[in-house]
Amino acid sequence: MKKLVAFLSVVFLMSCSAVRVNYDYDSTTNYSNYSTYGYYPDMQTGLSEFDTNRIIAAVDATMQIKGIRFSEEPDFYINIISDAYRTPQNSTVGVGLGGGGRNLGGGISIGLPLGQSGEERQISFDLVDSHKESLFWQATSTSNYNENASPEAKEKKLQEIVNKVFEKYPPKS
Repeated sequence: MKKLVAFLSVVFLMSCSAVRVNYDYDSTTNYSNYSTYGYYPDMQTGLSEFDTNRIIAAVDATMQIKGIRFSEEPDFYINIISDAYRTPQNSTVGVGLGGGGRNLGGGISIGLPLGQSGEERQISFDLVDSHKESLFWQATSTSNYNENASPEAKEKKLQEIVNKVFEKYPPKS
């Protein structure tokens, strides 16, 4: 019984997903040339207006810590694009019965689903050179994001996403 409880606990903890981030960037870019930023003029985040304001505030705070200033005539633009999707349910536990003897066997097996499919949100952050109009850095985060959470919980989650996304900006040469 203790092993079953331990197994179910591990499965439960694995189902609680953290923020995952994939990065891509132009390795020939001189990142020291980028000291000011702004937001893409026609940015459509795919988030509510409140969540858009929350994520912009989180980005502003992170950029300030990194010593990058907001400007009306920036060195680069930040474009934020978001999309929600449902993850398929893929965790099951197999239960089986079997028996046999004397070269005769048989069995029954079924898969019981654990948990439920979850809602995830993918948020991409594109950094675009304002003079060349070319993408030079991109990060895409994937995480569970509850649209029905409290404003405080949303703010905390968006700050966690932004911290993880910009953790590796600028990239190390």
